[in-house]
Amino acid sequence: MSAQGKDRQIDNIEFNVSDIARSKAFYGSAFGWSFVDYGPTYTEFSDGRLSGGLTTGEPVRPGGPLVILYADDLEQTQLRLKAAGATISRETFAFPGGQRFHFIDPDGYELAVWSAAGTTG
Repeated sequence: MSAQGKDRQIDNIEFNVSDIARSKAFYGSAFGWSFVDYGPTYTEFSDGRLSGGLTTGEPVRPGGPLVILYADDLEQTQLRLKAAGATISRETFAFPGGQRFHFIDPDGYELAVWSAAGTTG
C-alpha cells in the first residue's frame, strides 16, 4: 500500500501465506509480478495494474485473499459500515504508511479499509 488510493474503491488485495519466498517465486514465475519487501513478514506485489501484499502476519485463510478498500476518512467509513449492518472484526490499527480496520459483511466475508497516515477524520 505504497500510494494513497481513491476514496471508496478497492485498493489492495492481501494474501495471507505460509512462506513469502515460496509465494514470490510462484507468482513471479507464473505471472511476472514484481515485489517490494517491507520486512520479514510483508512484501508488496504489483502485476503492473494492481498492487497487493503477501504476508505471514495473519493465519492462512483458504477461500480467498483479503480485499482492501481505501477511504479518505476511516472514522466516517467505519460509521457508515456499522449503519449498513457490518460487524467490525478488527479495530483500527497502525502500520507503516497508514491505518486500517477489518469488517465482516452481511454474508460473512471479511474485508478491510485503509487510509494513508494523517488522513483520518
